[in-house]
Amino acid sequence: MAKLAKTATIKAPVEKVFAFTTDPTTLAEVWPSLAEVRDVQRLPNGGTSFRYVYKMAGLRLEGTSEDTEYAANQRVVNKTKGGVQATQTFTFQPEAGGTKLIWEIEYTVPIPLLGKLAEAIIVKMNEREIELVLANLKDRMEA
Repeated sequence: MAKLAKTATIKAPVEKVFAFTTDPTTLAEVWPSLAEVRDVQRLPNGGTSFRYVYKMAGLRLEGTSEDTEYAANQRVVNKTKGGVQATQTFTFQPEAGGTKLIWEIEYTVPIPLLGKLAEAIIVKMNEREIELVLANLKDRMEA
């Protein structure tokens, strides 16, 4: 299982960053490898569930995503199943008139046949992808 953690400081209110980040219909605007989001449903806990198509290392992966924990403007824990098995935790903290966003992810690379070398390459690609998503989010929120 791969683990990554990245942080971004965004010059925008927590409420704005939280609303955008937790709306599945806006994710593809900042996440290049997220090809499709559909069947979005609001959950009783305030979060959402949806189906996704994600491109990883040239593969098209499909699955479901569900917010298992949801504390408005503070924290969301999201679990994905199907193409990618992952748990993502997004923590939102007010900081200097803006937002500190902490994104932690634990996931299984869905390519066991290619071995550890391929897994290491994919983990590095995903790390760059997360950095890009955070940079895109920052640009979008600060515009």
